[in-house]
Amino acid sequence: MEDHGLVADLEAIMALNASRRKSLRWLALGSLGGAGLPLLGCGGADGATSTSSTTSGSSSSGTSSSSSSGSSSCAVIPEETAGPYPGDGTNSNGSGIVNVLTLSGVVRKDIRSSFNGATAVADGVPLTIKLKINNANASCGAAGGFSVYLWHCDKDGNYSLYSSGVTNQNYLRGVQEADSSGEVSFTTIYPGCYSGRVPHVHFEIFPSLAKSNSVLNRIKTTQLTFPMATSQEVYADTRYASSVRNLAQISFATDNIFSDGTSLQMATMTGNAKDGYVATLTVNVSG
Repeated sequence: MEDHGLVADLEAIMALNASRRKSLRWLALGSLGGAGLPLLGCGGADGATSTSSTTSGSSSSGTSSSSSSGSSSCAVIPEETAGPYPGDGTNSNGSGIVNVLTLSGVVRKDIRSSFNGATAVADGVPLTIKLKINNANASCGAAGGFSVYLWHCDKDGNYSLYSSGVTNQNYLRGVQEADSSGEVSFTTIYPGCYSGRVPHVHFEIFPSLAKSNSVLNRIKTTQLTFPMATSQEVYADTRYASSVRNLAQISFATDNIFSDGTSLQMATMTGNAKDGYVATLTVNVSG
């Protein structure tokens, strides 16, 4: 597995802005009487596990962290770094600029396989990610017609297009257009945990499918995460051997992205490690 030192370096820079973003988040939410205030999990240090995730929508501390909190208040999901592996035309993988947004076949629901000539398929515990996109500039009504570009690492913590051994693959990346209810759904696998980060998924939101072929049109870059108990369940699968050690060394409180709270970015989970999971999150954006 590749050394993720670059991730740690880049996200250390993001940590410099964490306190400011935290202050802004609390200020914005304070007028709501405390509804939806950020919750901190106790992360990998918590040894508790769960036998089922049918009702888990919590941080590792067991405190409720419902994804609906953002919807009821129309609080906008925080802006986050795209990280060093976006594949959206903003950086190079060492061989040149990489951009899947312009490739034929990137608009798809099932993102487990590579496409456009690449053939690898990512293996892991099945996961469906369902996002409900609302437009905060339209009384938080459904953002029908918006589109989402979503990507994450594989079970070994590697990112297609960038990590050693998979630079010629583009799995676990895809674009979906929201339906009239503002909903999008991706069929994927549960991401692994690499050193220095809790398990997470990146995504960018665009005002339309037609505009999703250029990162210049994005209106939001952010990330979502999962309850610690769910990750512990998943990583009991031997395919995720390296994730067990990495998860034990990180927590939401020490993660540079989520240390200021997860209430607007914590997915609500249903399912189990045998049959797969469904992760649901309401995402409010200013479109």
